[in-house]
Amino acid sequence: MTFLIVTHVIHKSLDGKIYGYAPYIREMNLWIPSFSKVILIAPTLEGAKPNPIEIPYEHPNIELVAVQEIDLTRGVTAAKSFWALPGIVFKLAKAMKEADHIHLRCPGNMGLLGCLVQILFPAKKKTAKYAGNWDPESEQPFTYKLQQKILNNPLLTKNMKALVYGNWPGTSDNILPFFTASYSESEIEEKVKSFPEPGEPLRLIFVGGLVSGKNPLVALESLKLLVAHGFDAHLDMCGSGAQEGILREYIKENLLDPYVILHGNVNASALKKYYQDAHFLIFLSDSEGWPKVVAEAMFFGCLPITTSVSCVPDMLGFGQRGDLIQKEPQLVLSVIEYYTGNPHAYQDKSDRAREWSHHYTLELFESEILKLV
Repeated sequence: MTFLIVTHVIHKSLDGKIYGYAPYIREMNLWIPSFSKVILIAPTLEGAKPNPIEIPYEHPNIELVAVQEIDLTRGVTAAKSFWALPGIVFKLAKAMKEADHIHLRCPGNMGLLGCLVQILFPAKKKTAKYAGNWDPESEQPFTYKLQQKILNNPLLTKNMKALVYGNWPGTSDNILPFFTASYSESEIEEKVKSFPEPGEPLRLIFVGGLVSGKNPLVALESLKLLVAHGFDAHLDMCGSGAQEGILREYIKENLLDPYVILHGNVNASALKKYYQDAHFLIFLSDSEGWPKVVAEAMFFGCLPITTSVSCVPDMLGFGQRGDLIQKEPQLVLSVIEYYTGNPHAYQDKSDRAREWSHHYTLELFESEILKLV
């Protein structure tokens, strides 16, 4: 039995192993064990050294079909991408003909091509993971909306179960509300997390790409306000991205060095320790699907202060397991000031967050995936 993966995730091939973004690879390693062969179609960097947040697939028989990364945002890369399209489509059709199970990773340019080519193979068993925001009312690129329409249409897309985050109106039987997970039952801790006593540091964490859509600068602006209002606040920022220089300049100009550390990309064990120590996750993203970092923080009682995007309100029980705000530093300050005078409210929400997140373990995730393969 052959399992085909079509993804836009950039992979690295080194010393006979294929590496990719760790949360994605961990999930794929749950999909593939029952198949004798895996075909992977993805953009690939040959010989590039993996970084701390990249891990390898765990399967003895993976055929890597490397393709050109599709980038239509710049002139030169767009021309190369258009030139490569016929070859990519041919490789997709050839692999889909061989595969017993077709698995698409959406949204993305490779996912869009996969959505189009799979129409030619109505009898094949298929799954798709739509890792973005499925909310039909949200503003999204046309190509994302097109992938949603194709996946949701049972006339175009047959034998499909597309996994999406949240329950949304207007979905067909092709669509299956789903979740994701990062931690196992053995990692569950019943340790109660309390709001810091006077004289104890207030520990904050930001996890994600240092890019405009994740708004890391707003987290720093929130930290500045907290310090100005007398909080002994400390922020651990985990991630890397194009805004790192802007953030470092802001830290320097506002004398925040004693209160924040930019850790860059960190491995799973280090990140787990930051969650365990933190009181609040500051996560003011513009768009998400099922943000793993929110569920991960909740797993250890770290209370999310986050924007109300996609299925995040459901995850937070509409405010019972965390706080939903606009991306304004003053609102972060207001939330934390409230808990200063109401520490029992903090502990109650923290307990509810842990209880909810402990349900979504890797064991449950794996058992649900096994029903689909």
